[in-house]
Amino acid sequence: MRFLYTAGIYLYVLVIRLVSIWNPKARKWLDGRKDLFAGLEKASSFLQNPIWFHCASLGEFEQGRPLLEAMKKEHPSQKILLTFYSPSGFEIRKDYPFADFVCYLPLDTPSNAHRFLDIVKPSSVFIVKYEFWFNLLTEIGNRKISAYLVSGMFRKEQIFFKWYGSWFRERLHSFHRFYLQDEDSARLLSEAGFKNTLVTGDTRFDRVLEIAAQAQEIPVVKQFCKDKPVLIAGSSWAPEEKMLAELNWKESGYKLIIAPHEIAEEHLASILALFSDKAVVVRYSQADTVRVEDADVLLIDNVGMLSSLYRYGRMALIGGGFGEGIHNILEPAVSGLPVFFGPRYEKFMEAKELLEKGGAICINDSGELKLQFNKMVNDPSALRAASEIAARYVKEKSGAVEKILNSKSPSPAGSALREF
Repeated sequence: MRFLYTAGIYLYVLVIRLVSIWNPKARKWLDGRKDLFAGLEKASSFLQNPIWFHCASLGEFEQGRPLLEAMKKEHPSQKILLTFYSPSGFEIRKDYPFADFVCYLPLDTPSNAHRFLDIVKPSSVFIVKYEFWFNLLTEIGNRKISAYLVSGMFRKEQIFFKWYGSWFRERLHSFHRFYLQDEDSARLLSEAGFKNTLVTGDTRFDRVLEIAAQAQEIPVVKQFCKDKPVLIAGSSWAPEEKMLAELNWKESGYKLIIAPHEIAEEHLASILALFSDKAVVVRYSQADTVRVEDADVLLIDNVGMLSSLYRYGRMALIGGGFGEGIHNILEPAVSGLPVFFGPRYEKFMEAKELLEKGGAICINDSGELKLQFNKMVNDPSALRAASEIAARYVKEKSGAVEKILNSKSPSPAGSALREF
């Protein structure tokens, strides 16, 4: 099976090479790995048995970030290696100041796994949420490197729990401990023979609380909002944007802030076309504090400021629920915004829980969005209750980082933090 798996990895790279001819992201994925080992060789002289954090992409990085920074704060001289699988994580965080070296994860072949660990010699490994690479986990286990899964989640549909997945399930023995988000994950692992689990919750809750506390005033946005309530569309895609164009937000006295997931000019132009005949739309990059207050819609045409926008909102519509899955709903929730999202939320525990508590609403089409939006507008007490539920939910679910740092490892080395 290992041979077939590794052959599949090579086949995957071949596909990436073909796609890279026209896809910039695929090209970055390849280019970023060209001189990977040469860069690691140079860095090895000062890395000195680092703690290694691995994140698939930007979302997982934000999830693991509070734990990484807590470790660095307690032990500032400890070296940190940070790796990414995806360009969307690496390109944005390649200059992250709390890591001593940031790079891509090499292709998961036996020789690469061996060479990578020969160079890096990590004292411990923290893998955030998922990214179970067979050859790398095999080598980590063979070398008895202390490995931890942070904010892990398991589902019965995964290969580890299938009758044909024993070959991959065995690789989970490379982990010293699984820090899990929920009891269901712990139960699945227990039934598979893994007792080295601890349900600590999701470190994302700690992170969004930090973000909310550090949010800075944005003068242009403040001027745009004035004293009017605002509906914020965060990480929106075309389906959500079309729904907003059909919504009676303007008649209800609201303004819109739209922060699309993709900010390519073609997509921005499509948004402008949707609203141009019914509202005054201003792009953030072209806004100023003189005329922006007269606009109805503020279109965010950059990245990196969405989390700071939610403080100005009254309600939020989060994108992705009509595609591969909803985007971050915790950032608006921590600011006390009731959250609307589409039906693709089944993989997100926080979405299910917020729905049950009444801090979120699933909408299947523009008619449902209009109905639920009007309910909130016409019943201030309902809006206020949903807002309080959303903010309280995030606070009650925080504390995962502290639980991890204070936990006792099942290995003789002691706690995760002091193992190095």
